Amino acid sequence: MEQAEQDNSVEDPRRPPPSPVVHMRGLPTTVVESEVVDAMQHFGSVKHVVILPNRRQALVEFESLEEARNCVTSTSSDPVYVGGQPAYCNYSTSQKIARPSGSDDANVNNILLFTILNPLYPITTDVVYTICSPCGTVLRIVIFKKNGVQSLITFDSVPNAQRAKTTLNGADIYSGCCTLKIEYAKSTRLNVYRNDSETWDFTIQGPVVQNGQRQRPPALLGDHPSTYRAYAGSAQTGYSMTYPPGTSYTPSSPSSIYNQTPTNGRLQPVPPTATIQQSPPAMLTHQSTTSIGHRVLMIYGLEPTRMNCDRLFNLLCLYGNIEKIKFLKSKPGAAMIQMADAAAVDRAVTHLNTAQLFDKKLNLAVSKQPEIMAGVAYELEDGTNSFKDFHGCRNNRFSSPEQAAKNRILPPSSVLHFYNAPPDFTEDSFNQICDEFDLEKPTSFRLFSGKSERSVSGLTEWASKTLATEALAVLNHYQMKSTGGPHTFTLKLCFSPAQQV
Repeated sequence: MEQAEQDNSVEDPRRPPPSPVVHMRGLPTTVVESEVVDAMQHFGSVKHVVILPNRRQALVEFESLEEARNCVTSTSSDPVYVGGQPAYCNYSTSQKIARPSGSDDANVNNILLFTILNPLYPITTDVVYTICSPCGTVLRIVIFKKNGVQSLITFDSVPNAQRAKTTLNGADIYSGCCTLKIEYAKSTRLNVYRNDSETWDFTIQGPVVQNGQRQRPPALLGDHPSTYRAYAGSAQTGYSMTYPPGTSYTPSSPSSIYNQTPTNGRLQPVPPTATIQQSPPAMLTHQSTTSIGHRVLMIYGLEPTRMNCDRLFNLLCLYGNIEKIKFLKSKPGAAMIQMADAAAVDRAVTHLNTAQLFDKKLNLAVSKQPEIMAGVAYELEDGTNSFKDFHGCRNNRFSSPEQAAKNRILPPSSVLHFYNAPPDFTEDSFNQICDEFDLEKPTSFRLFSGKSERSVSGLTEWASKTLATEALAVLNHYQMKSTGGPHTFTLKLCFSPAQQV
């Protein structure tokens, strides 16, 4: 009987066999790796930690099975507290945590790979240096945007790299966005050939580091005119800078990004001093087009028979203002999109790369082209033009700070939020539109009540993220009339954070 009970416990997923890996549940949404390590190191030596922030969970690998057994046994009656709230521990079904990109503890080195999630603001070498330098001496930085926004950082020693990973992994560079996911890099050497906003080598001649500040050599023409405003810098960093006569700008002290008391375990940026004024969150104006960053996006994997300029606009307008779209005749299923600023490009790549659309996998990358030239347009398979200029389009959603603040930057989800529909809009109305464009109908539909008499809004849910994304690309900005009047309504859609309707 005892043996049978033991066998049943092994088969029961709620009672996995003992493992050096412990599964934690009920963590705060703002938890960072250092908080988990601090709480769990009382039970033994923590070997590796993986944070699952969207699930409020984590995996913790101990050096030995006995240490994991001590953790699970001790917390069964007395929960461990992380970030001020109780967390619950059990054995994981895995005997070892799989290391990212095939790395392992034996490959721990002094080079870290940063992945910046939800990058609402541009990430430059100044930003990366500022958040990393309190953990140790930074030697080199490289920022690249092949798969979202990522950066490689070389520290002067392995202990400093380990300290940076433990301290910064899971933290936000800015409150509520630009979240850091940190791994050990496979590379053993980082090559840098120039010093600019995307690459920097602190070991070569040129701007050097003194007293925690990067000092630049004297300007060739001395001080700039007092009326000059650094618009390019504003578009790159999110700050507007005005320099008084006889002064010059140097970046803030590396430690200035941290408050003395972190909020909810997150690293909070301290507002810049004196002549620097921080812009409101998500403030993307037409002035941002002066950015020297890359504003052109390449997208591959589009279904030629189902996609055109308008449908591509419907999808990408969720992440920033769009100025031009051009399909490439030489590469079927490929298009170039010129956004209003580099931050919008970063957001689109981060949230839409590898998304599924009409049985195709999208591949997004930053283009080296500074802007799109119209060239000779041709006719797409649906009869529309291969090029379209969206300057001044009323459906752009980031044309003012107030308008931009209303947008939620989210990846594709199976639930869509719709708004600006006619007052008599119903589930049947929505299903009829889906039939018109040969789209799958939503599995759930819900109207919000009491918000406005002039229009209605609500939620729709599809069987998958792919079907919802297809509906958004086709139906976003659909023109429709109310049966009770002559007015035309523009139906607007966006991804919702709701898990279900």
